[in-house]
Amino acid sequence: MAVSVKENIKNLLAQRILIIDGGMGTMIQGYKLQEEDYRGERFSDWHCDLKGNNDLLVLTQPELIKEIHGAYLEAGADILETNTFNATTIAMADYDMQSLSAEINFEAAKLAREAADEWTAKNPEKPRFVAGVLGPTNRTCSISPDVNDPGYRNVTFDKLVEAYSESTRALMEGGSDIILIETIFDTLNAKACAFAVELVFEEKGVSLPVMISGTITDASGRTLSGQTTEAFYNSLRHIKPVSFGLNCALGPDELRQYVEELSRISECHVSAHPNAGLPNAFGEYDLSPEDMAAEIGEWAQSGFLNMVGGCCGTTPEHIREIARVTVSVKPRVLPDINVACRLSGLEPLTIEKDSLFINVGERTNVTGSAKFKRLIVEENYDEALEVARQQVESGAQIIDINMDEGMLDAKAAMVRFLNLIASEPEISRVPIMIDSSKWDVIEAGLQCIQGKGIVNSISLKEGKEAFIHHAKLLRRYGAAVIVMAFDEVGQADTQERKTEICTNAYRILVDEVATRRKISFSTRTFLPLLPVLMSTITMLSISSRLSVISSGICPMR
Repeated sequence: MAVSVKENIKNLLAQRILIIDGGMGTMIQGYKLQEEDYRGERFSDWHCDLKGNNDLLVLTQPELIKEIHGAYLEAGADILETNTFNATTIAMADYDMQSLSAEINFEAAKLAREAADEWTAKNPEKPRFVAGVLGPTNRTCSISPDVNDPGYRNVTFDKLVEAYSESTRALMEGGSDIILIETIFDTLNAKACAFAVELVFEEKGVSLPVMISGTITDASGRTLSGQTTEAFYNSLRHIKPVSFGLNCALGPDELRQYVEELSRISECHVSAHPNAGLPNAFGEYDLSPEDMAAEIGEWAQSGFLNMVGGCCGTTPEHIREIARVTVSVKPRVLPDINVACRLSGLEPLTIEKDSLFINVGERTNVTGSAKFKRLIVEENYDEALEVARQQVESGAQIIDINMDEGMLDAKAAMVRFLNLIASEPEISRVPIMIDSSKWDVIEAGLQCIQGKGIVNSISLKEGKEAFIHHAKLLRRYGAAVIVMAFDEVGQADTQERKTEICTNAYRILVDEVATRRKISFSTRTFLPLLPVLMSTITMLSISSRLSVISSGICPMR
């Protein structure tokens, strides 16, 4: 029986550090292309400038792109990245070429596939793989582009899902072995991308390995949208990627501590492809292949790496040197990570078996605070934000947000308030609990938070089918969930009924939902929570305490 791509990559990762290629833009710049080179014959009369649209070159200069791929493969790269960093419909709109997105992604994957197969044929003992690249786009779902309106967004989660779905289909049809979600500066964009990727996998009945790679923008150690490395990891670990890593923005010396942190917390393999230092006054990168390889070699010797390559400023010579210094170094061994509930806002929150009660601020709940309700009804969001800020300053580790009130458009109010919270780091540093009895409000809220939040709540009240549907979606959004002790008969009012309902919910989540997704569950995750679940009804009335967090489909792992 033929070994699948997933199995092949898994086997190789256990044996050695895999080499990712280097900078595509850097190499393209070296060709000194002019406007007519970008246009080619096909786009000779296009109505706007095309110089700088590097992704278009897979259509107008395919041999040039294939030549670059070949140079990296000759230097020792195991994994080729497709030339599709800006090939989504959203990014291609800058050139009014959104209609070409699917074609560009397909042809880019096809070119990389041809190059990889040619080099695999030369040496079957060193198979080469194609990573279909999904870049961050030029818009952000977590940050307003209008300084006068922090709640405004110029892109929505649904629009991102639509764009990323189109690109993912084309990358797969073109022959990609891996999907690489890279240079993530806004985790909410990446969550939309991951959501789209899983939708396409389900649609096609095929699941490829997924690589996740974020970017730390400066010495603060945070992404552009404000998350720390661990918070970023907690937000996206639900998709169970083959690797989690960092790339771009910084050189290897500045990036080292964050790669080290990932190597400590990541249950999966760790990747890194840093820049060749920081750009100089002319926008060029000065770190030599030898100097960069010396730093990467130390990372490898320290046990941080499973995959490594280069980003901006790197060339085939950088990759050749990196391959040379890592070829005989053993790859990082995957650690045994304790089971825990790992949440995040801009910062991580880990709830382990020995954790005390978690303080949940519920004054941002219109059903629990008359003042907050009045402020939201009056659309006095500035003062409403102050209520949330006071909750966090007073020690709330999670804030519960509920807009279920007859006088409100709960969905619109939830979206507006969550978008405003995202611009307030003193508030958004803690995880968000989205609290509503209306599924459309819950889903709208999930599309606004970049961290790993909590949904309050789901239950069997509407029947098993709805419970499974909601549970699957919650996991796809990357949310933890409170499961309430209700079923179609009603609220559990005796110990026997609480045990019955909670056990039934557990069995459905573990035996049915999880097996459909091939998710690994541990009974250590849930069984100790059964007594707590049984008392959910009374505990939830205590506003300062969180009764139970079950990551449900994405359990406390």
